[in-house]
Amino acid sequence: MRISFIGAGRVAHHLAHVLNQHHRIVQIYSRTLATAQTLAAQVNATATINIEELNPEIDLVIIAVSDQAIASVIANIHQQLPNILIVHTSGSTDIEVLACIHVRAGVFYPLQTFSLDRDIPWLDTPIFVEAKFEDDLALLEELANQLSTRVYSYTSAQRLSLHLAAVFACNFTNYCYDMAKQIVDAQQVDFSLLYPLILETANKALHNDPKLMQTGPAMRGDQNILKMHEQMLHDRQRDDLKSIYTLMSQQILQSHQSKS
Repeated sequence: MRISFIGAGRVAHHLAHVLNQHHRIVQIYSRTLATAQTLAAQVNATATINIEELNPEIDLVIIAVSDQAIASVIANIHQQLPNILIVHTSGSTDIEVLACIHVRAGVFYPLQTFSLDRDIPWLDTPIFVEAKFEDDLALLEELANQLSTRVYSYTSAQRLSLHLAAVFACNFTNYCYDMAKQIVDAQQVDFSLLYPLILETANKALHNDPKLMQTGPAMRGDQNILKMHEQMLHDRQRDDLKSIYTLMSQQILQSHQSKS
């Protein structure tokens, strides 16, 4: 299959590299030539910053840009590639954002967190596909099955619910790690001391209902500890963290009141 990418960021980087093992990457388009050239050189493709230079002799275009840019991208490339299957990689963008302009629209969404300096465990990464036509859906399923053992045909509404859940499970969780590190760094305490706790918490969530695994002073309703922690954060002039601590503690307490 001949594939071109619109975008050269983290998602495009990882998808282009893994798809290059099975298919030909033809072009990388980016608004910044240097960025396009860097990725293109890695996958033996050509780089361009001009929509008019997009090669129409391809089978698939993958739009891997920010969510807010998808609509403008499809508007710009539709006339250049009117008959090509075009997909986006967003978890939160409805397929209709493409389909209202381009007939052969689809979605190819890997549910994963992407960083340039880390490899992706593709075989275990869920990939969600959607398309307006059955033949295109079959093509996307075949493509996804080359990368992952977990391929699903989900609607835009189902995908959006997963994306929202992923923000809580990944982005918010990582920020909690960030806040935890800020707290111990202020007292010259080694953050790595929390590693076993972080890993065990994650492992419990993987094998059990997370609600049933909740522990801590908020779950127990231990007001003395809660007030002590809040005072510590206030004394350290970290009322930003105190606000988050109080809100999350209140939510945990409310969620587990029925148990007491």
